[in-house]
Amino acid sequence: MAVFDALMQGFLVALQPINLMWALIGCALGTAIGVLPGIGPALTITLLLPVTVTLSPTAAFIIFAGVFYGAMYGGSTTSILINTPGESGSMITALEGNKMAKRGRGAAALATAAIGSFVAGTIGTFLLAVAAPAISEIAFVFGPAEYFALAVLAFTSVSVVLGASILRGLLSLFFGLGLALVGVDYQTGQPRLAYEIPQLLDGVGITIVLVAMFAVGEILYVASRRSTAPQQVIDISGPVAMSREDWSRSWKPWLRGAAIGFPIGVMPAGGSEIPTMLSYAVEKRFARNPEEFGHGAIEGVAGPEAANNAAVAGVMVPLLTLGLPTSATAAVMLAAFQNYGLNPGPTLFINNPELVWGVIASLFIGNFMLLVLNLPMAKIWVKLLAIPTPHLYGGILVFSLVGVWGMSRSWVDMALLAVLGSIGYLFRCFSVPIAPALIGLILGPMAELQLRRAMAISQGDPTVLVSSPVAAALLLAALALLAMPLLRVFRR
Repeated sequence: MAVFDALMQGFLVALQPINLMWALIGCALGTAIGVLPGIGPALTITLLLPVTVTLSPTAAFIIFAGVFYGAMYGGSTTSILINTPGESGSMITALEGNKMAKRGRGAAALATAAIGSFVAGTIGTFLLAVAAPAISEIAFVFGPAEYFALAVLAFTSVSVVLGASILRGLLSLFFGLGLALVGVDYQTGQPRLAYEIPQLLDGVGITIVLVAMFAVGEILYVASRRSTAPQQVIDISGPVAMSREDWSRSWKPWLRGAAIGFPIGVMPAGGSEIPTMLSYAVEKRFARNPEEFGHGAIEGVAGPEAANNAAVAGVMVPLLTLGLPTSATAAVMLAAFQNYGLNPGPTLFINNPELVWGVIASLFIGNFMLLVLNLPMAKIWVKLLAIPTPHLYGGILVFSLVGVWGMSRSWVDMALLAVLGSIGYLFRCFSVPIAPALIGLILGPMAELQLRRAMAISQGDPTVLVSSPVAAALLLAALALLAMPLLRVFRR
């Protein structure tokens, strides 16, 4: 009953006219960047950080949540019509969706993707509203050792799962941890890695790193590998709708996709790629006509699209209750919380209930808005693909430079933007994941603080880190994640 009352209070916040406007802006922007290949929600939220700094936290996070959900909807459009996923969670959709479009069934593919996203997103948001308060209560028993172990689990899971190899993932992680050390040691007051540059005594700004690694690095990478060949968009005729047979073949995959996506989104480094792959495999296993897979099976679109939207709601659970990002987009949102001086975790539900429940309620509203935006307007969104790539990415670069300069008006920050942007470009060239670096930068100070607290309480006894069952289990899970790739190599 307490959850229902809190959710109703959240709807009172989300249904305010100004917040409805922010939700619509976030959903429309998210759909647009989902359609445009190579941009993604993490980059978009990063670019919005300097712009939304004057808004209230509730308004800003309603926009961010709309962008996050909207990108999943929009990503399916390009997957189906040009066989190019606009967002990583839509990669699997392209396998069957594009085949359906080539057979003249693009409208049905777009419809099952949009409706499945709505169904699974609504189920996932409901589960988020139920699960988040319970998990936040459990988090109250966490001490310094447990929080340090949780940070270690986040470091290892993201490094192992999101990288092409464990070495590349760990390289990215330690780069981020190194950036986190820049500044003044809060205990001794001694400068660390500042190289006598006064502007570095406050540390490297998270926004600068985000914009440099995501925006500048991505733009350099796209510019160096831009194809001049025009994109072939498959035309769709008639309304975006489904037949009775399409409905009968899609509703079970929608529910199975939601059941797969939400729990995997909650897990560290679950993200949206893994549940979509699992959902595709499950639908192929349960299909009445498995021979259709690879030739345009509608179940191969319905299940993965449901899974990636349910996973977004799952990602929000550890972010809001533990301050634990399980994807690159969640890491950017955690940085946004820190920019507002907020610490996601159990105290957030007590100190800022209007923010938490307003954002959760806005997800229900945003889901409905996205269904309306995507079903009748799919052909309009596709026209965004006509924007010349040089103009699009040139505009993003100018927007990035103006945003960073407007925040600090510091040439040191602009130089950092150039250096870190070049490093981000090298990361992309050598398939080094950026997410571990971000999580190392964001969670590194918290891990250091909790480690020092634990060691101070135990008077230097390192066994305090495994003294509780929770801390020991989390560290054991982190060790198992590190060992799994090595075991696979050894078996081969």
